Amino acid sequence: MKKYEAILFDLDGTLLNTIGDLTEAVNHAQRAFGYPTHTVEEVTAMVGNGIRKLLERATPEGENNPNFDDVLHSFVEYYIAHVAVKTDYYPGIPELVEQLQQRGVKMAIVSNKFQAGCEELRERFFGQTIQTVLGDGEGRRRKPSTDAPFQAMRELDAKPYKTLYVGDSDVDAQTAENAGMDYVLVSWGFSSREDLEKWSPLEIAESPEDILKYFS
Repeated sequence: MKKYEAILFDLDGTLLNTIGDLTEAVNHAQRAFGYPTHTVEEVTAMVGNGIRKLLERATPEGENNPNFDDVLHSFVEYYIAHVAVKTDYYPGIPELVEQLQQRGVKMAIVSNKFQAGCEELRERFFGQTIQTVLGDGEGRRRKPSTDAPFQAMRELDAKPYKTLYVGDSDVDAQTAENAGMDYVLVSWGFSSREDLEKWSPLEIAESPEDILKYFS
């Protein structure tokens, strides 16, 4: 089996279950303007393409709503203040990251979540164990663009053929394929197995432990 020296993780739905706090922030912003709120299941179906797209999907009339920018600001302000109320690791993730660190694996997060949110979650849950975190911002195009993966690999001094991408969605699969990278999709995230099976990952991991075998 091929072994890798670096790993790029998606964040939401891969390392952390963030859907509770995302739902609270979406509904806070909707209530502030008298709009209908959404269930966890509905918000789960809306995530994956960054917060602007999330709020477009959640807000009546989307970007055409005259209050849209204020709704977006309300969401960001609330979310940053409540980023880790309900959010937690998926089972086995702390152990996986610890094992990867012990094996000298270079690690980065590449996400469509806004940069400040990514940095706050990295700091709270992983400290500096994960060396690089790249979210939506700083002129990068969102995944499935290859901007963030290639920047992360440059910062890690890692080669694409020696780097494994791990995510939970069609956006992650498309990102990895666009970058010509090997990838694993995880079964515990925000996508259904039926959606994951449309792609060609090395495997659909059933637990974080499944990922360890790709690293010496």
